[in-house]
Amino acid sequence: MVVVAVSTKSTGTWRPFLLRPFRRLRCCQTSFSFSSTASSAKVSSYLDEDCGEFLPWLERKAGTEISSVLRIGKSACGRFESWECRALYTSKSVQAGDCLLRVPYKVQLAPDNLPSEIFSLLRDEVSNITMVAVLLLYEQKLNQKSEWALYVSSLPRPSEMHNTIFWSDDELEMIRQSSVYEETIKQRNVIEKEFLAIKPILDRFPKHFQDVTLKDFRHAYALVTSRAWESTRGVSMIPFADFLNHDGRSESYVLSDEGKQVSEVIADRDHGPGDQVQIRYGKFSNGTLLLDFGFTEPYNIYDQVQVELNIPHDDNLREMKSELLHRYRAPVIKDVSDPGPVKNFFTIKEVKSVSANRKGRGIPQSFRAFARVLCSKSPQELKDLVMEAEQNDGRLARRPLENRSREMEAHQLMLSKITQLIKEYDASIKYPGKPPISCCITKKCALRMQMARDLLDGELRVLKSASAWLKYYCASLVEG
Repeated sequence: MVVVAVSTKSTGTWRPFLLRPFRRLRCCQTSFSFSSTASSAKVSSYLDEDCGEFLPWLERKAGTEISSVLRIGKSACGRFESWECRALYTSKSVQAGDCLLRVPYKVQLAPDNLPSEIFSLLRDEVSNITMVAVLLLYEQKLNQKSEWALYVSSLPRPSEMHNTIFWSDDELEMIRQSSVYEETIKQRNVIEKEFLAIKPILDRFPKHFQDVTLKDFRHAYALVTSRAWESTRGVSMIPFADFLNHDGRSESYVLSDEGKQVSEVIADRDHGPGDQVQIRYGKFSNGTLLLDFGFTEPYNIYDQVQVELNIPHDDNLREMKSELLHRYRAPVIKDVSDPGPVKNFFTIKEVKSVSANRKGRGIPQSFRAFARVLCSKSPQELKDLVMEAEQNDGRLARRPLENRSREMEAHQLMLSKITQLIKEYDASIKYPGKPPISCCITKKCALRMQMARDLLDGELRVLKSASAWLKYYCASLVEG
């Protein structure tokens, strides 16, 4: 049994991407009986009869049992008590290692569920994500005639989703300091490009796609990127399993068993009756969670920040440095949708225990190497770096410079860059972009303001940890 994941998204975004389920916003409940009165009371406090047919319907469709221990309920999403979402709860005691649910591939929505005449036109033109989005639009148009009507109607509406692609321009101003701002703009552009690519095909089937707009497609696309998983069938949406909420501390995942053609979840801990079961979508920062899933965590241990560092245009050795960095594969990111100059981004993670962490784990070696190259003052210094790389592991400037003053200068350069970012983040948090007055009175706007704060607070925490370590390292160079 293996976990299958998508390596990258077709959007060209900055982070590794794994398709994971979306955090639910609307409540769906069911009711049932238990032998234990106490246990029944505990579970029933979360459940209702509104969607009591969902699991029985899915099991009839699958021709097999999906889960004997889980039921659909409602939960406050994290600390947002006013924001209810779907969740899965245990109906009886569960032990670590037990199988919690098993969903056959045949009751998952994948590109091959599309009518053949539509599938054949799309498969060579667009991504699997877009094809599943088209499938959702197709099934929505069928309404109650759809064999997936119970599932499709349970999916969150656009107003219930908080992925940043749904934020207003004013709301996005709250996170302008974060790279998530630019990534949101890029993702919107990708979605629009995909829609323009499929529009001529959709127009050939007016019965099924009449009046479908970019807004409709954006909603369907976001449902897929935030809920779907990968298997040999391609990108698949997994009914029932996608009711599982995220817990960054969980060791449970949705697993794909290609031999048995099922997706399943194994309990990572013991659960009592009425306990909510959660999984970990991935080791994702708040930036990824907010962009792709529409929520944040108040203290996310996986938070990270992108820091940009480039060779100054007035550097006399600019051409030589650029050639060496390119030859030795510096982490240059070129956005294919941006015709502007190439930019160098480095991902900083939180540095734990400054004094004990002598290697500065969290500050990438590639960032430090880039700074060392930038601080070189002569062609001979650059040649010395090349010679050292070829004599060792082939990586340029990955070892501390023998010239302590130059090593100090390189790390002070990084510290200066991070210090400036800290000031900008502080200002952004203190004086955030303000959403419209009409929005401020809504629960939705309050949620997004808190998410923006979580994002910026986490990234600022990472920057401050890097700053503290760089100061410590520079002091150690002075002490000798």
